[in-house]
Formats: sequence, structure tokens, C-alpha cells
Amino acid sequence: MNDGLLVNRDQPPLQVLVVEDDLGDVALVESAFADHSIGSQLHHVADGGEALAFLRRQPPYADAPRPDLIMLDLNMPRVDGRQTLTAIKADEDLKSIPTIVFTTSAAADDVAASYTAHANAYVTKPINLDDYDRVVMQIRNFYGHTAALPRRTPEAPVSR
Repeated sequence: MNDGLLVNRDQPPLQVLVVEDDLGDVALVESAFADHSIGSQLHHVADGGEALAFLRRQPPYADAPRPDLIMLDLNMPRVDGRQTLTAIKADEDLKSIPTIVFTTSAAADDVAASYTAHANAYVTKPINLDDYDRVVMQIRNFYGHTAALPRRTPEAPVSR
């Protein structure tokens, strides 16, 4: 499926970090990214602690790429999405990475708190599978075609 968009083969693949503890949701995101005109590489971690290790290139993620986009669930075990978002946006090296809260919660308090913590967008996961796929494709198309993202440069691994 090309979505009627031109493929830019010179563009490096969009690096996306999916921070999600539900493997069913991970599979749906992977499916929505799989068949399209935007080259992408999805990376998955199951909680905020793993996400921060990935982003900071701590073991076992020493060779992890810097993501162009983070899709972050709020409700996860150990380190939840709220704590993770706060840590990302407080970190000088990470705060420029667009971070979308992608969660089941539609609670006004969660929306407000996420934007207060500098989320770049807040998207409630649709229940209907077709709507879910459509929403993820809109995110993919916006960040893959429309939005100008910070230029990725090779960096030395960061250990904290």
C-alpha cells in the first residue's frame, strides 16, 4: 500500500521507539507501519525503565539508534509513561525527540498532565481495529512526510 505518497529512497528509515507493555498493541503498530511508502524501523521496549536505557544507550542497548519518534503508553509496570515522559523532556539530550503519548486513557487529567510534561501529542488508542490502523497511519504519515524532524547525526553512545 503506497497511500499515494512518494517514496524518498534517499531518506534514512524513520526510527521509532514504541514503549508499550501490551504485545497486541505492539503488533498493531507494527502492522500499520509495515506496508507503506515511509521506510521505518520500529524498536520495542516494554516499560519506561527499558525506554530510558534504550535512549541513553545503556546495556543492553549500547548500539541503539536515536529514535526520530517515540510512541509512549502511559500505563505500564515498573516505570510508567508519565515518569518516562518527564525524564525524557527533562533530559537535554533527549527532549527534542518528538514524543507521542499513545494510550487507552482519555482522562482529561492524563491529557493535561502529558502536555504539561511537554508531550508533542496525545492520542487515545481507538477500540475499533480499522480506526486504530488509521490513527497509527496518520501518525506515521505526519512524522514521516509532513513534520520536519531534528537532523539525525551519528553520536557516541551515552552512558548514565
